[in-house]
Amino acid sequence: MEFEGRDIISIRDFSLEEIEHILESAARMEARMGERLDLLQGRILACLFFEPSTRTRLSFETAMKRLGGEVIGFSKAGAASVAKGENLTDTVKTVANYADVIVVRHPREGAARLAAEASDVPVINAGDGSNQHPTQTLLDLYTIKKEKGRLDVCAAIVGDLKYGRTVHSLAHALAMFGASLILVSPSGLEMPPEVLLDLKELGAEVTAHNSLEDAVREAEVLYVTRIQKERFPDPEEYEKVKGAYKITLDTLALAREDLIVMHPLPRVDEISPEVDFTGHARYFQQVRNGIPVRMALLALVLGVE
Repeated sequence: MEFEGRDIISIRDFSLEEIEHILESAARMEARMGERLDLLQGRILACLFFEPSTRTRLSFETAMKRLGGEVIGFSKAGAASVAKGENLTDTVKTVANYADVIVVRHPREGAARLAAEASDVPVINAGDGSNQHPTQTLLDLYTIKKEKGRLDVCAAIVGDLKYGRTVHSLAHALAMFGASLILVSPSGLEMPPEVLLDLKELGAEVTAHNSLEDAVREAEVLYVTRIQKERFPDPEEYEKVKGAYKITLDTLALAREDLIVMHPLPRVDEISPEVDFTGHARYFQQVRNGIPVRMALLALVLGVE
């Protein structure tokens, strides 16, 4: 299976077998995380983050350093020449001369694919607007597989389904593996029609609930997302839907004993901190799982795994 030199732009670019291969590679990386690895010694990762990030940026940097490589880049657009008017294409073409692989986060949909077209080295999408976030999806799949032993689960996806790039990618990937999906969102933040059409073409069983309680009763996996204030063109519209759903101990009293609660983070108020101490919470494990998954991706696209 050929990954060397390949861009990681959308989960839709991968077959089921390729996703399974990445998850298997991640498991091998996790088993070796206590070792000193020099698989990418002498290689350089450039992190170009035009949007704020904590987990994704630090996770990629940690992954590269655990593999023996080095990291360069910036964490806000104001620190780069885009602040002087340089366009994305020129920035990427320049950085490709310095690095062996580039990770890009950008507020504009399609920016990652544009960067890949401009670059002579592999580009990994760390989130482009409300479009795709493939590495988050892969670590989510890895988490579910570790916890459940399979991916054909019943998953309830709750929150901002319109602007949430993580849920667009995850819904597609889970549908590929035969999962059934329950979609729960405030009015106006439903899953986009094109994503629903995609899920239908994949043969997924999809239902929509306005009731969080009904979804919690049925689900094996509860995937919660925040209402993304920064994506709203009108602040007043955000005010109407913020805090629409909140997972509390009372909510989880309705759940199956083996329900796992996931969240791509950051959270605002959609999961009560008291949930952190239950046997259901898995969102901080997701953070940790991002490291071996991103180690696997870096090693694969650079041809050492």
